[in-house]
Amino acid sequence: MNQQAIYSSDDARTPVAAPPPPPSPGSALVQPLAAGALAAVVGFASAFTIVLQGLAGVGATPEQAASGLLVLCVGQGLLAIVFGLISRQPISFAWSTPGAALLMGAGVPQGGFGVAVTAFLLTGLLIVVAGIWRPLGRAASAIPLHLANAMLAGVLLELCLAPVRAVATLPLLALPIVAAWALGWTFARRFAVPIAVATTAIIVALATPIPAEAWAHLWPQPVFVKPVWDLLPALGLAIPLFIVTMASQNVPGLAVLRSNGYDIAVRPVFVATGVASWAVALFGGHGLNLSAITAALCAGPEAGQDPARRYIASVTTGIVYIPLGLGVGFAAAFIAASPPLLIQAVAGLALLTSLAAALASALSREAVRLSALVTFVTTASGISIFGVGAAFWGLVAGGLMLMLERRQQHTA
Repeated sequence: MNQQAIYSSDDARTPVAAPPPPPSPGSALVQPLAAGALAAVVGFASAFTIVLQGLAGVGATPEQAASGLLVLCVGQGLLAIVFGLISRQPISFAWSTPGAALLMGAGVPQGGFGVAVTAFLLTGLLIVVAGIWRPLGRAASAIPLHLANAMLAGVLLELCLAPVRAVATLPLLALPIVAAWALGWTFARRFAVPIAVATTAIIVALATPIPAEAWAHLWPQPVFVKPVWDLLPALGLAIPLFIVTMASQNVPGLAVLRSNGYDIAVRPVFVATGVASWAVALFGGHGLNLSAITAALCAGPEAGQDPARRYIASVTTGIVYIPLGLGVGFAAAFIAASPPLLIQAVAGLALLTSLAAALASALSREAVRLSALVTFVTTASGISIFGVGAAFWGLVAGGLMLMLERRQQHTA
């Protein structure tokens, strides 16, 4: 067998490893295609329960929630395909999972789901303005991160207690779900939540009689929702939703892309996601934004060694999201037929890592820890004043406390 070696000019006897042969075109496609498909499946399976529960939490009917999830899937899929093919960069889009969690804890606004739709439209408008008018974009980026994370942690706390409550109330049903999630987290972390969802589906199928009407609308249909222009409660929901979207989705999404060497133009991305958010809002979707988690899968080495070809992964993610959206009728039927506490438990398990990250960031700096705690406890209290939810008042209370902290530090 013939062997070849390349030798250095300094010492002809010292072999230098020859560069590996370039991959064949077919093998070079396997990694980005696989990474893109994985990102879509994991992203959908890990968070669809949170989206459906979030929309229901602000008054959506099961049909409206299924419509919202459908248009979110299609919208983020189309955005990923268009931006990937035009920019040749792995720009990934998603619904805001933290935003959906915020909706779960917000409560039904005065005026019902139509007011929530108005809040979704206002959030999209704020994102468009943040893209066009730089001062707002800078102001949104300048919101103290520890306050935004404390607000998010306050919203998530109640949701993350659901697995504990489910185990106490329905131990025979909930314990296998928690155990499946724990085993998945130990041995296949990326699939921990999908494993818990699959376990829940099996338990529901075995232990819960599913009424025939739950399967009557398996084929999803977009449902138009007329906005109700009651601005005070709508703004009380829109402002926290905008802040969470910027702090937990858009800013981390940009950071992931830039850390992998992609310098994207921010303005067209923000404008496109804001306009797309208007479109999906009218059919129940709570908004679209840059992805952070799937962006890491599509922009990193998992999507291939050639950064110039990783856009194939984000385009693949977009393509896979569209047929996944056609399954939201089944997902909604599954949610409707399941004991609510079990679904809340699965959502709580999915959000535990988000709660941990939010608390760690909120409380990391001792100098501003008290303002973070004020934001956290105010938000977690669930209060509503003048029809405006606790997330907004948490930011207000924490902001006032932060001003006092800084004043005290300056006078010390």
